[in-house]
Formats: sequence, structure tokens, C-alpha cells
Amino acid sequence: MPNMRLNKKYYFTVDGQTEQWYFAWLQQKINQEASSRYTVSFDYPIKNPLKRAKGWILPGKAEITHICDYESEDEIHTTHFRETLDAMKEAQKLGKQITYKLGYSNFTFELWMILHKRDCFGSLNHRRNYLQFINRCYDEDFENLKAFKHENNFKRVLGKISINDVKAAIDRAKRITQLKQTNGFTPQQYKGYFFYIENPSLSIWEAVEKILSDCRLLNQRR
Repeated sequence: MPNMRLNKKYYFTVDGQTEQWYFAWLQQKINQEASSRYTVSFDYPIKNPLKRAKGWILPGKAEITHICDYESEDEIHTTHFRETLDAMKEAQKLGKQITYKLGYSNFTFELWMILHKRDCFGSLNHRRNYLQFINRCYDEDFENLKAFKHENNFKRVLGKISINDVKAAIDRAKRITQLKQTNGFTPQQYKGYFFYIENPSLSIWEAVEKILSDCRLLNQRR
């Protein structure tokens, strides 16, 4: 008789389709791993955190991670980022036992994708500069980031990633955080959430690390 694994569910809200496609891919990859302690189910609507919480109907405590970008220090982007944190904080005040976690990327989700294949520890002047690294990492020739984010192109890139690459991305992201601390950068705090305004920085790895750890996949290297 096959070994029946329990299923664990994880909740997110995301800013865009590329994040949705990524988590759909990650769910599938984990569930294909015979050594995983659990199968997983991800819930990842594109939604404002407060609107998500207002529509929440499941009983009991829940942890939700919001996946978003800190796109630049321009006022339009910093205002949007802080408004997002405002919404996350308000979501926790609705009496629905929701805890909201922050999974940000500075500048963008492209940083997380690059870290699956290589280091990206240096500061960049603009988020469009990620394109050269994306093309090198994945042996592509995208004209711009919009092309990279096209569904067919993005899913082709996902096909070039393994679970071991995800583990490597976690390790590299941790190293970025360690370098920030070593070099004397101070994280900003707003509404109880911590983040660095200096790129590169990110916390999306924390949610992914927890999932792989729960599934007992982190210490397995092939």
C-alpha cells in the first residue's frame, strides 16, 4: 500500500501573476518529491491583504504571507509599499485570528528568481538591470522584463529550476541578509514589519524555507 502523506495548507496573497505561477510550480515540485513528509496546498490570490482578511471565513488561527516588491525609493513606490503594510496591520485587527507575514523583494521578484541560479549580492541602480542576470541564469535572450513575465516565457524558465535550486536560493538570500547586518545596514521598521530600503534585500525566502523545513526537504541535497 502506498504511503499516504498528510497535506499541509499555506496561505499567501500576491501582487501579480508571476508570483502565482511560481507558487503553483513550487507546490507541484514539492508534491512530486517522494521524500517530502507532506503534500502541500498553496492558496495565493492576487489581493490586497485587508480585502483578503475581510473575506476570510475559515475558523481558527491562520498565517498568511504577503508577497510584494519594494520597487524603488521613489515616492510612488514607497507610498504603495507602506500602504500595503498598513493593510496587513489592519487585517490583523479584524478579530479573525489572522497573522500577516511580509515576504518582500527589493527591488523585485526577479531578484528571488536570479538567486535560484547565482549570487546577486551587489546593489543595482534600477530594477530593469535584473534583465541581464535573468538572461544569463536561464540562457535566454528576453528583450525586456515584460517579455520575461509573459506566461509562456516565465513558465519555460520555471522548467529550468529544481528543488535544489530553491534550496540554493534560500541560502543565497540568507547570505544577503547576513551581509546587510555585517556591513552595518539598519532595517527599517513600520507597523511592526522590518525591511531594508537598500537593495538587494528580501524576506520571501523565510516563507519558502518554512515550507521546505516542514516537509523535511531542506537537508536533502542531490
